[in-house]
Amino acid sequence: MELGALHERTVGEWTRMVEGLDASHWGRPTPCTDWTVRDLVNHVVGEELWTVPLVHGATIEEVGDRFDGDLLGDDPVARARAAAQEAAAAVHERMPSGGTVHLSYGEEQLGEYVHQLAADHLVHAWDLAMASGQDAALDPELVDALSGWFADREDLYRSAGVIGARVADPGDDAQSRLIVATGRDPGWSTKA
Repeated sequence: MELGALHERTVGEWTRMVEGLDASHWGRPTPCTDWTVRDLVNHVVGEELWTVPLVHGATIEEVGDRFDGDLLGDDPVARARAAAQEAAAAVHERMPSGGTVHLSYGEEQLGEYVHQLAADHLVHAWDLAMASGQDAALDPELVDALSGWFADREDLYRSAGVIGARVADPGDDAQSRLIVATGRDPGWSTKA
């Protein structure tokens, strides 16, 4: 699958889950143990806001702290939708020319960064679905496209503390294998 399309479709999965939220969901726990639904959405909105200047060549220092704190305001769904659209448009515009982006750990190829963004959107869409009681079945084509990419990076991400330890047996399905690889339990429940 073409990388720009992969990113756009994972952003779509994320946005669909955000649009399925109602007022009762924002304080619920998520599979990301330190985050409520609102914290999780704020995290992804922050990543999307960072995406625009980073893909256009800004450095971490140039962006500074402007995306710290609460980014959701009084209408978190609208804010999340707008941030997703802006990030997707920036990636779509920039992908054809390739190049590098400046990340917290140094310079990275744009394609690698877009893979990171796509994986984060897809896995956090699952987190959000689980926390809010939505259908957590992810698009199998997206799962397959990201599973191979992530398999080559799982140990690196875990050693860097970006993901937690494997906490469950992945079973036989591709979605569960991806969820377990990212340090989550496919059987997670808000009741646990």
